[in-house]
Amino acid sequence: MPAGFPDFRLGSVLATSFTATLTERQGDAVERIPTPHRLVDWLAVNGLAVDSCTTAQLDLARELRESIHAAATAAAIQDALPASAVHVINDCSIQGRAAAILTPEGKRRWRLSSASCVEDALSVIAADAISIIAGERDGKLALCASPTCKAAFFDTSQSRTRKWCDMNTCGNRQKKARFHAKQRKNPRSVE
Repeated sequence: MPAGFPDFRLGSVLATSFTATLTERQGDAVERIPTPHRLVDWLAVNGLAVDSCTTAQLDLARELRESIHAAATAAAIQDALPASAVHVINDCSIQGRAAAILTPEGKRRWRLSSASCVEDALSVIAADAISIIAGERDGKLALCASPTCKAAFFDTSQSRTRKWCDMNTCGNRQKKARFHAKQRKNPRSVE
């Protein structure tokens, strides 16, 4: 990744990984796709390579990202889905020309044609969001317990009790905070 940009947070669920291109939503937000080229980079890392991206396409991608976040958050807290978010997700889903293919390992992958554009990639992300928000996949939507994050994530753990969107970032930060608070409260206990 080019220097000067924050690393991408990559997960196993395309739609929630896409919403993680904006992190620390309740604190000092970190935009991980600040330029059209960074969106191209993110799409390539996630198997949805496109040749280029315009500022208007980046704006559309961010609108989809925020719509997925809003709908996933509502689903996680069992609230009504925001109509405007549903509209954006559905519009993006039907705009693209992507095909599901089966890999030799028995996995589903998406293939974009050689003439694909950002809208085709966004349609794949929207379709993935629809499948998790509609409850079609094994797992549950949850919100990160970090007070500065609150990201929606798809919990596929066996017990479905995961607290953090990412243990290496939010979970680790919270564990460190608890450890330091405990040290301040009882400084002799950690020798």
